[in-house]
Amino acid sequence: MISKKQSQTEFIILMASLMSIVALSIDAILPALDAIGISIGTTKPADNQKLITMIFLGLGFGQLIFGPLSDSIGRKPIIYMGFILFVLASFVCVMAQSLEVMIIGRVLQGIGLSAPRTISIAMVRDSFSGDYMAKIMSFIVAIFILVPVVAPALGKLLLDNFGWQSIFNGQLIFGAIIMIWLWKRQPETLHPENKIKLSKELFINGLKEFLKFKTSIAFTLISGFITGSFMVYLSASQDIFQNQYGMVEEFPYIFAALAISVGFATFLNGKFVLKYGMYKLVRAFLISFTAIPIIYLILFYGKPNPNVYVLVSFFGIQFFSIGFLFGNLRSLAMQPVGHIAGVGAAINGFTSTIMAVPIATYIGGFVKTTASPLFIGFLICGCGSILILVILKKVTKTASLSTT
Repeated sequence: MISKKQSQTEFIILMASLMSIVALSIDAILPALDAIGISIGTTKPADNQKLITMIFLGLGFGQLIFGPLSDSIGRKPIIYMGFILFVLASFVCVMAQSLEVMIIGRVLQGIGLSAPRTISIAMVRDSFSGDYMAKIMSFIVAIFILVPVVAPALGKLLLDNFGWQSIFNGQLIFGAIIMIWLWKRQPETLHPENKIKLSKELFINGLKEFLKFKTSIAFTLISGFITGSFMVYLSASQDIFQNQYGMVEEFPYIFAALAISVGFATFLNGKFVLKYGMYKLVRAFLISFTAIPIIYLILFYGKPNPNVYVLVSFFGIQFFSIGFLFGNLRSLAMQPVGHIAGVGAAINGFTSTIMAVPIATYIGGFVKTTASPLFIGFLICGCGSILILVILKKVTKTASLSTT
């Protein structure tokens, strides 16, 4: 629901800002991973990568709690609850003296942040549907991408001047501003007549309803593959550019350039989706997403890393494809389940995230001396996604024939 005093533009920016708290909590600490590792006594890059992947683990499980609750209590109260947990978890991270305590803090941060991340999507689904929802989601993601563009540079600035703890403090300040904005300007989007009575069967019934829709299942699984491949990059990019290429100072700017590639594609998607439809765009860019790593591996598999400009170019094209996938996949999965938007967003987010964490952890362990394992991961995830799309098409065609 958009109030009379709130424009659609403000709604889009606010929803993007809610999602951006998550992005800031992930991307801003990338330049500080080595410094944090030294502080908490870790020496292996793979251990430092856990500070990225573990927040996603919390994001996945938290959605199972907050999504269903939001269908009963309302969207805004759940976001406030999640942010309070995020604040407490951030203090755990700042005070951490060991990897184990830091991981606990990051998981709890993820659980807390799952509320604004999941509920913002439910609020969009409350307010829009169909290809127009995909258009709104594209503009939201295009604005949201601005945070990953500036977050690593901001994180490095805070790291160099105030220490890595200041990065966590900055996240809290940003989040508090967004919470005040939400409180003052955003009306509740869940209509009273659509509230579901709070009960222990709330999630079970929602899951049964979600599983009735084959398209929701299929596009959720594809989201898991795409999210997993992108998560590998997030967790391994610092090691690739700072350690393999020795580009410590340049890393935030490289990361920003690649984020712009995703953002530009997402912005274009908002223009194209009403003309071509979500499904056609997903099909086309899944093929592109899968073809790019094939070309890279033919050229560079078993060889040292190519010139950094070549690597960044391949990453840029890969992420341009991802920019057309993120919003459309989520919108396609959510389209049939608008009547259980909170539970639907939770199941979609949980499944895709829980798929992504082991994918990122496993593939990331192979990224040691070259970036080739990353492109092997892209290829596997792309092939898996296309296979699901083919199966969905056959199942849908069979079902339509049986009803005629």
